[in-house]
Amino acid sequence: MDLTDTTDDIRDADEEPPDFGEWGDPEALLKGGPIRERMLDVVLQIREPTKVATIAERADCDTETARDYLEWFAEMGMVREIEGRPVRYERNGSYWRWRRVEQIRERYSDEELVDALSETIDAIAEYRERFDADSPEDVSLTNADTGIAVEERWEALSEWATLERRAELLDAARRDESPSGGSVGRIDA
Repeated sequence: MDLTDTTDDIRDADEEPPDFGEWGDPEALLKGGPIRERMLDVVLQIREPTKVATIAERADCDTETARDYLEWFAEMGMVREIEGRPVRYERNGSYWRWRRVEQIRERYSDEELVDALSETIDAIAEYRERFDADSPEDVSLTNADTGIAVEERWEALSEWATLERRAELLDAARRDESPSGGSVGRIDA
């Protein structure tokens, strides 16, 4: 028997096969919903200056509609307009960090913030000790001398980097300050 062959008893005799004709088009699920939501989804995913036409295509809307939303998003500070021909837009990371800090402040009390920050700093200290390094960027992913599988090492370093970002956001919320507009700051544990 070949691996692609199926046996006769693979399906229960009383079981009806699925009617794939009744299933919706998967692309319709991804592209459905209000244009504003689709535009926000696209804006959150762009990592470099992107043309309006490309954003419109990704959001499944016409270029003029995309341009209107992008201008509105730019006025709100969610994106930055890069002038030129063609005009391009990029996500404003500072806005999104500020928004996240505000959400954290709304959700947690000062005491909860301090507790969460303390736990996060403790976890960061454990990673620093485990890898004998100050940050995840200082650790080689492929260093075979550690006896840790590459996948396990990658997962640990990713979690460490996430903890660093979490600590920066929690600390900014605790201090009742907006995080800096640049890259995520380091918390010394």
